[in-house]
Amino acid sequence: MTVTISKDQAIKFYETMCTIRCFEESVKRDFLNGDIPGFVHLYIGEEAIGTGICAALRTTDYIESTHRGHGHCIAKGADINKMMAEVFGKRDGLCKGKGGSMHIADFSVGMLGANGVVGGGYNLATGAALANKTILKNDKVSVVFFGDGASNRGTFHEAANVAAVWKLPVIFVNEMNCWASTTPYRTTTSVEDISDRAIGYGMPRVIVDGQNVFEVYDAACDAVERARRGEGPTFIEAKTYRIEGHFVGDPEKYRKKEETLQIFNDTDPLKLFKDQCPDGIDFTQEELDMILTIARAKVQAAKEFAVSCDYPDESEFYKDVYVD
Repeated sequence: MTVTISKDQAIKFYETMCTIRCFEESVKRDFLNGDIPGFVHLYIGEEAIGTGICAALRTTDYIESTHRGHGHCIAKGADINKMMAEVFGKRDGLCKGKGGSMHIADFSVGMLGANGVVGGGYNLATGAALANKTILKNDKVSVVFFGDGASNRGTFHEAANVAAVWKLPVIFVNEMNCWASTTPYRTTTSVEDISDRAIGYGMPRVIVDGQNVFEVYDAACDAVERARRGEGPTFIEAKTYRIEGHFVGDPEKYRKKEETLQIFNDTDPLKLFKDQCPDGIDFTQEELDMILTIARAKVQAAKEFAVSCDYPDESEFYKDVYVD
């Protein structure tokens, strides 16, 4: 690693990953019980990516997420009580219950929003980077997360081109999880490594193990510092795997569940964390178990908060949709 990690930082990484995992497990149960409206898409098994990337950012930096955005929200520092209330469609949610799972946003921590449109985040993150560089003239950085399927959208190429030409402080983070909805990426994508596409725009790229939070963080720190120096965008491809179905309740007839479970067993970032710690940083299993227990309690408290909140009144349905 090129970045030095302290034990306190490592603890924070594990806390964040555990909180994401427990949040997603809770949401999955409640959705299947019929308690959550709309659709939800889970980040289970990919926690190291959002955690490692966001740990390299300041609160004032921006991220743009995907329809699978709970993990990004938590990693960027969003309030999990208000997040859970939003998922439940409650008035006290981050978006007053009107965004739901796929459109959570929290501008107070630089989370510009999850996005139900596949590939919809590229130009929002790039636009934010353009504004920060040319109008506000600060050193804020923008990050856009996207999957392998979304890399085939025209919006990726538009954003990558303009980011490279204008040397914008934006980082493209490809969560290469091997599945676009029900389609394996090899049937729709012409390159083995999605980051090969960065070469065409003269953009530096790096491939990391998306199950190793330390490796992700190391790459993110380099990309962030490069962007702050005014040297333009970086493409980070994080190799991972989508453990859950495309959405909760997906029958997954397009793949073998046993194979998926085996992959999860071999690549679960929470299980691998202890052995991945840099030299000089050690954890006992008891320490890690305690962190997980605390995360479960935090998420349980968030659920209780969400359940206690009211739904928006009918008179509020058309409020907050547009700027007054």
